[in-house]
Amino acid sequence: MTAIASFEQFLAFSDEVAAARAAGLPIVALESTIISHGMPYPQNVQTAREVQAIIRAAGAVPATVAVLAGKIRIGLSDAELELLGQSPEAMKVSRRDLPYALASGKIGATTVAATMICAELAGIRVFVTGGIGGVHRGAETSFDISADLQELARTSVAVVCAGAKSILDIALTLEYLETHGVPVLSVGQDNFAAFYTPDSGHRADFRLDSAAEQARFLQTKWALGLQGGVVISVPVPAAEAMPGSEIAAITEQALAEAASQGIQGKAVTPFLLARIKALTSGRSLASNIALVKNNAQAGAALALALTAQSHG
Repeated sequence: MTAIASFEQFLAFSDEVAAARAAGLPIVALESTIISHGMPYPQNVQTAREVQAIIRAAGAVPATVAVLAGKIRIGLSDAELELLGQSPEAMKVSRRDLPYALASGKIGATTVAATMICAELAGIRVFVTGGIGGVHRGAETSFDISADLQELARTSVAVVCAGAKSILDIALTLEYLETHGVPVLSVGQDNFAAFYTPDSGHRADFRLDSAAEQARFLQTKWALGLQGGVVISVPVPAAEAMPGSEIAAITEQALAEAASQGIQGKAVTPFLLARIKALTSGRSLASNIALVKNNAQAGAALALALTAQSHG
């Protein structure tokens, strides 16, 4: 009987990430769905490069995650970023899709859920994204709940984000996280962020403004054997934020269009983001880019603090 393969055979580290692992340097995981499905080309690839540069400038090492040629790639080259940014064949890979993408050799862009899995396999504790998925509006009948939430309940990685995407039912998203014991931390304010807008109107569980405080929280949680992730909510910078009333009205219009066109499942979020971009004449994309860069700075600071405290 053939032995069950170990996960290590599916991991492939870039030279930069491999060197950082060997030296015990802080590493920040980055997803790739934001490249292939979250932004248009060429802004997607340019943003990915700029985010990596921000993390390096802060003293950490970026590790963009994707599935390529039957391997989980931890760290991507410029050519691989271009491939993901332009390939129409790139799968949107979540937990359920990861074995298929690897076994079939497909190009796979990892979601929040899949990136968390891959980061934990690679020993990376900090992951930066734009906004987490959550409970979709109307989920009481559609049962459309992002796999990101269940992954946060089981996979021990800190997710630095600008809150949950404003297209979601944020109140129910927070209720779901509370039910599954996932702590939600806020930075710089008491309330949870809402992607394009700084304030969702809902309080986070705890406010921890400094990276050192956040790192101590993470170490304490995991030292207690409390498995699962932590959401760290960083509001979009005020200068690039969208007015809450405007984004709410535009989101309602985009949701109605998605429903009338029968768009469901994994196709909903990319459709809504594209429609909101069009309806805001590109201003929402500018907010998206700004918040991802801001999250990268916060994530790099957290990775440095976590590494320093671990060594200390």
